[in-house]
Amino acid sequence: MSSVTADTVDGALAEIGEAAHLGADLVELRLDFLTDIDLLDPTPMLERMLGACETALLPALVTFRPMWEGGQYSGPDLPRLAVLKAAAGAGAQYIDVEHLAAGSFFSSEGEVPSSTAVIISHHNYSETPSDEALEALVEDMFDEGADIAKIATTAKCVEDSARMLALPGKAPGGWLVIALAMGEAGLPTRLLAPKFGGYLIFGALSAEESSATGQSTIAELRRLYRVHSQTEDTKVFGIVDSPAAAVRGPPWSAVLHNAALAAAGMDTIYVPLCADDLRSCLDAFPCFSGFCLTAPHQVLAALECADEADRSAARIGAADTLQRQTDGRLQAYNTEWAAAVSALEAALGGAWCNAGSPQKGESALRGKCVVVVGAGGAGRALAFGVVEKGARVIVCDRQVTSSALQQQMAGILAISLGSGASAVKHADVAAGRVAGDVLINSMPACMEESLVSAAALSCYRVVLDATCTSLQTRLLREAQELGCATVSGLEISVTQAAQQFELLTGAPAPVALMRQATLERMHATNNA
Repeated sequence: MSSVTADTVDGALAEIGEAAHLGADLVELRLDFLTDIDLLDPTPMLERMLGACETALLPALVTFRPMWEGGQYSGPDLPRLAVLKAAAGAGAQYIDVEHLAAGSFFSSEGEVPSSTAVIISHHNYSETPSDEALEALVEDMFDEGADIAKIATTAKCVEDSARMLALPGKAPGGWLVIALAMGEAGLPTRLLAPKFGGYLIFGALSAEESSATGQSTIAELRRLYRVHSQTEDTKVFGIVDSPAAAVRGPPWSAVLHNAALAAAGMDTIYVPLCADDLRSCLDAFPCFSGFCLTAPHQVLAALECADEADRSAARIGAADTLQRQTDGRLQAYNTEWAAAVSALEAALGGAWCNAGSPQKGESALRGKCVVVVGAGGAGRALAFGVVEKGARVIVCDRQVTSSALQQQMAGILAISLGSGASAVKHADVAAGRVAGDVLINSMPACMEESLVSAAALSCYRVVLDATCTSLQTRLLREAQELGCATVSGLEISVTQAAQQFELLTGAPAPVALMRQATLERMHATNNA
């Protein structure tokens, strides 16, 4: 369902047509946004809008939300409730009545025809109440006379989303429930409601026209998350990110994986999960078949939450993929290192020709010195990968500013990577006092920020920026100007995602399609 929030009737008519074009199957007419509404004689206005809905073959839900429930209307309640009854009389398939106004609505003059379903709604803009309170609220709504109960809360954490998703399934048979959570942490409720038995979900005409925080667009719901084909048997994977890293619109990994799943015809979707605490997030969704992890959840937390870890994840001390086994246990994997090495070797080609070509079957990285900027989960994985291929690695991190911290990190690297790894201060790398054959940046930075000075780049033959933000970051641009071979994070991201896809689904990954989806997402993000 899409909300029509224009401030004039003519604007509303245009939005109804747009909703039909985008593929909405129901529209909500938000009368409280209208500035030209006639409270004394609303029928002509209602007939125009409902007629447009009928022409577009769209059922209509009429909502006239007061300010005390988060809407725009600031006048007295009785005229507002009279407009809702007029909407029912004019043919609206649904009307929305606030829980606190339900008693006044049903006792006021006028009847609601049986052809109109009454949604009694409740909005909590501060929290998600306890399960007991939510279930009692649903029961009270039906006692008041609801045909459908709608509860929208504010999710403070992703666990709140899990509780709201479970709410429709707890209702007695025949009770229809809409359960949604607002905010970034509430996004799963707006993507998975069909799977969990929710009656409907809301989609915006565009990102700019959202009527609630955390609301996805109609296009995203239909094409990316395939809400119309979800059933209780739909398999779900979660992409766990931190709230601080949340971006507007779907994350690139959700775009990438869901495009591949749709192309493969699988009844499976990836959904983003914003979580501060990884263990609580995993415990909240025991029915999910697996998880892809981003920073900061890859380091330590992933291994602490997993029941088992493969060799690379254990050695690196970080995991980016958790697969749920048939017995419910979680197996941890690290796919990033192999993806980085594969992309690096494939892209470099003859980059080593001046230093002698590698022997047949030997990695081009063998015997080379690789400097890795960043000692987080991605940096550790990349360092592990090049050491596995016979390179010597030097790792630095912006947080390592003293000799004591340098020695501490060197000890950690020696345990996981052996004698082929050492640690230096980031300032030494940034200033060019450390040289090598390959420079790899694993730390996130904006496109126009570089963690290494342009002068220092002349120390390297090859520069790889593992951050998947753009094909041309400042670091790569400056390296190219100095004659270095460059590798963007695109190929690493695509190769890693393909490995995760095959690991979690057991099917071949459509790599070309995944690369195209990533390019389109990069283009959309950088031009927003």
